[in-house]
Amino acid sequence: MPKSAMSAVSGDAAAAPSWAHSPESEVSDEEVVLTKKDEVAREAAELLAQQKRLSVRDLTNKFERAQVAAQVAAAKVAAEHAHHTRVKETTVLDKEAVFKKLKGLLTDLRSRLGGRNKDDVEEGIKAVETLTVLFTQRESELADERAEVRKMAALFKQASDDAKTMVEEARAVAHNEIEAAKATAAKVEAALHEQEQIWTAADKKELEDLKREAQEARRIKMLHESSKAMDMEHQIEGLRQQLAEKVGEVMKLRKELESLKRQGQEGVKQQLYQLTGDEHLGTTLSIVAMDDRASDISLCSFQWYRIPADGSYTHLISGAIRPQYAPEPFDVGKFLRAEINLPTGKIEAVQTSGPVDPAPGLEKYVEILVSKGGAQFNVRIVLKNGEIVEKQTLHTLDINKSRIKLHKGRTVKAKENYSTGMQLCGARGGGDSAAQGLFWVPKKGMTFMLVLESERERNAAILLSRKFSKLANIHLGGPDDVLHQEA
Repeated sequence: MPKSAMSAVSGDAAAAPSWAHSPESEVSDEEVVLTKKDEVAREAAELLAQQKRLSVRDLTNKFERAQVAAQVAAAKVAAEHAHHTRVKETTVLDKEAVFKKLKGLLTDLRSRLGGRNKDDVEEGIKAVETLTVLFTQRESELADERAEVRKMAALFKQASDDAKTMVEEARAVAHNEIEAAKATAAKVEAALHEQEQIWTAADKKELEDLKREAQEARRIKMLHESSKAMDMEHQIEGLRQQLAEKVGEVMKLRKELESLKRQGQEGVKQQLYQLTGDEHLGTTLSIVAMDDRASDISLCSFQWYRIPADGSYTHLISGAIRPQYAPEPFDVGKFLRAEINLPTGKIEAVQTSGPVDPAPGLEKYVEILVSKGGAQFNVRIVLKNGEIVEKQTLHTLDINKSRIKLHKGRTVKAKENYSTGMQLCGARGGGDSAAQGLFWVPKKGMTFMLVLESERERNAAILLSRKFSKLANIHLGGPDDVLHQEA
């Protein structure tokens, strides 16, 4: 083989593109196409998933953003694909020309050579033909892959169109619902306006007149009832005064009659001492001297007794050792007797002219409190455990069906259920506030002397607590009281 021919063949072979001798370059082109295809498929799948789980508004916003991004990506992929196609077509043309020229050169060389070199050329020609077939197959595969990429792009476009159609449909439905709601609101507003129009000016005037008449009638009724109530109060107050005067006269006559009886029984003996005060619940009885021969009250000692109307027994009232005594509810219906121990050793005695009368209206008042389940009374603590309380602030005595509680706000001084160890009675120590005083022993080792706001409140508190204690089969009394007899 001439050296010039070998040089030509070697120069043509060297002039061939480098990728004709490197199959790795063809694999890299394939991987590029596959990567773009996977990217397009992944974006399409993510778009479909988002379309299924987003609301109409979110889907609209995100779809529009994703569509813009997808369009940009699709344009980029299309540009890269077009560029790659142009390069590939150019490369294919170069490959075909090289293969054709190479085959022609080898054929021409085969005609010039012989023997072993000719066989080598024959093998080279076969290798070129095989390479041409492989190249053709690879180009066919690449064409199929490009067709598949085009199908995926078409699917992506179809999915985008479908998603856009769904968004438009959802938007249309929402718009229709909004319009329907607006129409309903307009109907309601029109109905309300029509209802307002029904109330004509005459009807409104008539309504205003009725309101004025009702207010005037209410005002007249209140004025009438107020004046009527005031008249009744004045009448009741007048009757109370007349009754008090009559009671005073009766008590005076009763005392005079009792004094005459004693004088008839004891001779013409002069009475040295006498009880003063109304003999009914809510007052204070006092022992006063009636004669100059009587010893000074301050030098005498006293003891009060409770005697039933039939005179069956005489009960000593423990603690009642002062010249004054305020009857309590236990004393109603009984005589009160006081023994006066003179400095000379002699004993004088005074007694009520009749049984102690109840306080008017007290029993009915207590029954009302019982029906309410209890009551609260304002009190001041004078003595606690026998010691004087310097700061006598206002407290509350709460009496109900199960217990008695003495407290000030949230601070509890004593709170005890009814028991056999509890004692409660009127104050027995005398003094100006004896008729308002109340002695309470909640439990052993604790005592209180309380002063209520009025005599009526004090007696109501005693009666109310005793009525509630009886429900628990407990009889409340004072120190050393004979409860089974008093009950």
